[in-house]
Amino acid sequence: MGSVRKASAWLGLVDDNDDERYYDDDGYSEGTEPGEAWVTDPRVKVASDVAEEKGRRIGTVTPDSFRDARAIGELFREGVPVIMNLTAMEAADAKRVVDFAAGLIFGLRGSIERVSTRVFLLTPANTEIINGDPAAHRTDGFFNQS
Repeated sequence: MGSVRKASAWLGLVDDNDDERYYDDDGYSEGTEPGEAWVTDPRVKVASDVAEEKGRRIGTVTPDSFRDARAIGELFREGVPVIMNLTAMEAADAKRVVDFAAGLIFGLRGSIERVSTRVFLLTPANTEIINGDPAAHRTDGFFNQS
């Protein structure tokens, strides 16, 4: 298909009849049996695996009770920064989870920062938090047109 025809098809001016070149029906069966797993092409790396290998993961935990604090501790021990959203908890349980997190970051030399009301960011020792305050930005940037 030529570039003018592709552009016309993209704009909807002509029908794009090249759909069959994008699909290969030979590789798919009509129906899979229950319990049969769909297999990904082994040449394709799943994004979560790559993120785990490079240490580029952030965990988000929204506990319902203090029992869910274990998930926070397990993620943080693995070196994963954790965002704790305590808005769904009662005040007494939320205080217990914050106390647990404070002990966790003290023991593993991390840090804790309040993001908003009842939302906290726990960061491991090897993680740098970059503050996004407007005063921290350069004054000779793109938007300074004086």
